[in-house]
Amino acid sequence: MKSWLNWLTDRVATRQGMWVTLIIWFAAAMLLGALAPGAKEYEVTRIDSLPKDMPSVIAKDKLGEYFPDEDSMSAVFVFQSKQGEIDQAEIQKMMEGIEHNHQEAIQESVLLDKLPPQAWESLYSKDRKTVAIPMQFVSSLEIKELRDILNQIKDEVAHGSKLAMYVTGPAGISTDSLDLFSRADVILLLSTVGLVLVLLIIIYRSPLLAFIPLLAVAFVYEVVNQSLGLLGKAGLLLNNQSLSIMMILLFAAVIDYSLFVFSRFREELKRCDNKYEAMKSAMREVGLPVFFSGGTVLAAMLILFFANYGEYRNFAPIFGTAMVVIMLASVTLIPALFTLFGRRSFWPKIPKVGDPTVAQSSAWGSIGRLVVKRPLQSVILVGIILLLSISNLFNLNYSFDNIKSFPEDMSSRVGYEALESGFDKGDLAPTTVLFESAGPMKEDDIRELMAILEGQPLVANIRMNGITDSGDAVRYSLTFDESPYDTRSMDALSDIRDRAEELVKQSGMEGKLYFAGETASQVDDRLVNNRDLVVIVILETLMILILLIVMTQSVRIPLYMVGTILVSFLAALGLGMFLTQTLFGIDSISNRVPIYSFVFLVALGIDYNIILISRFLEERRKYPLAKAVEISVASTGGVISSAGIILAATFAVLMTQPVEVLFVFGFIVAVGILMDTFIIRGFLMPALLVLLEKKKPIDQEKRHPAKSTDV
Repeated sequence: MKSWLNWLTDRVATRQGMWVTLIIWFAAAMLLGALAPGAKEYEVTRIDSLPKDMPSVIAKDKLGEYFPDEDSMSAVFVFQSKQGEIDQAEIQKMMEGIEHNHQEAIQESVLLDKLPPQAWESLYSKDRKTVAIPMQFVSSLEIKELRDILNQIKDEVAHGSKLAMYVTGPAGISTDSLDLFSRADVILLLSTVGLVLVLLIIIYRSPLLAFIPLLAVAFVYEVVNQSLGLLGKAGLLLNNQSLSIMMILLFAAVIDYSLFVFSRFREELKRCDNKYEAMKSAMREVGLPVFFSGGTVLAAMLILFFANYGEYRNFAPIFGTAMVVIMLASVTLIPALFTLFGRRSFWPKIPKVGDPTVAQSSAWGSIGRLVVKRPLQSVILVGIILLLSISNLFNLNYSFDNIKSFPEDMSSRVGYEALESGFDKGDLAPTTVLFESAGPMKEDDIRELMAILEGQPLVANIRMNGITDSGDAVRYSLTFDESPYDTRSMDALSDIRDRAEELVKQSGMEGKLYFAGETASQVDDRLVNNRDLVVIVILETLMILILLIVMTQSVRIPLYMVGTILVSFLAALGLGMFLTQTLFGIDSISNRVPIYSFVFLVALGIDYNIILISRFLEERRKYPLAKAVEISVASTGGVISSAGIILAATFAVLMTQPVEVLFVFGFIVAVGILMDTFIIRGFLMPALLVLLEKKKPIDQEKRHPAKSTDV
């Protein structure tokens, strides 16, 4: 690989090759921008994440067979009064108007004029100031169409009534999510550009060094965005959350690789007067590590194809496409741009031939000497910090109530919380139970099974909610004492599902029970997520280890690299959760956060070890072990620390997003990257090299191999 990569970078680092490279990138960006659609045109707010063979999905399909009205987009209209009890006639008149104006979009609604008094009471909260009315919309509606319809309904209610109206349920959450991410993406982009620009200027005090990486980002983003648009046109679902995280990944990786390239370019300009020769020399040393760094990230993203959860699998083609373009840019576009500007890139502090390439008096030079002098103490001190951080994982709590992660003023969340405070917790999202009988059922059999289900732990009540004309399938609505998203409700339903055959036998009937709804979906979500976490961790670790073995031509060093980065991930997760609880009052996280964090922390964190180790192996050809480690830390410390700060800040921008899972994910990754940058790469990895590697220079070992002894 190194030979063809050197062939490519050697040609980019010539006058003609530089211009050809820039023209190709410019033409690609312009052509794709003119001919291809943008990714946003095919953006969706939700995808089917659970595999089709999961019990809740099978149950939903079965319900669709026996009760076709289940195949719809459900919503809950929540009406609230601040002045007193809500008048029944007013609600009935309002709903009749909504149904009349939007009958083509509504699949099923409650027939309020035919409801008995007891059923009417179930629509009211305990204080009669809140009314909740379920509504089923046609499932074929696009989310944007449904959003427009719901906005029209809210306007109609606002003009015709003094009641406040909120829409919750899957329909309300989906439409609110679309609006949130549409606005949030603009904030995310502007925040990221502004923050990166400011940090680059502060750290390097050169306007061009801030401008050139962002210019590279602009080219790469245009190519990636339009390429994803083509994939979206071909049928790939582009989840809006995936696109938001992809943009952060793109900024982070391009800026990182730009810093690694120009750092070595600056060093070579102090040895060589010709900018083309300087870039050629720089890329011969840093090209392979940068390309391999991108390769580890790409491999990590492609591993997500092995996930069962649809959201994780959706990451794979989106992030994989971005990383392929970024890898190409790292060895073509980025060196071409820095070669174009040459020494002027570093104005006002322009490197000159003869300047010292490594400042031994720098802070990282001092740290390198300290670690070399006291490696064991460094390992013990860092080990204590890491173990203390990891210990907080015993306090890790998961939350499955995803709507609580949205902004407090979001319509669907306000409506949900109004239901939560005014109605019984279990009524927020009852579990639908379907019993498929081997033959026609008698009324006594139906009631017997209902009584058995009602007697199960944590079940509050159960009622029959429909039976087929042939009498071979009955539908129940089951509610728990706790919230449908509470882990206790999930555990109770999981236990009922596991004993379903036994419960059917107790009723004296033959057939099968199916469970659908939010609680059932969350039970399956937890099962799939736990499986994916194990699979992704194992496969990604093995893949990165193999890539590192190929790069370093060693087995020991990759084991140090992967081992330290895995420990760093666990420490970042533990410390990150402690800080989010302490600083932001968040005491539980989505079960997606560990997988999100693992993929990005391991894939991006290993980059810094790759840069350090590649420089170490370069210096080991000339110097004894301790000196090689010292020079490596001093030479790479500045660029890695600045890259780490910028990378951490880039992911911290996700904290501007109005979704708690992204907030926590961005914060934990930022904490983990800083740990990798300053603790793992700065102290632990160099100390392990001093303690465990051979002492002689590689060249000296080749010239004077150790004598073998026959035993």
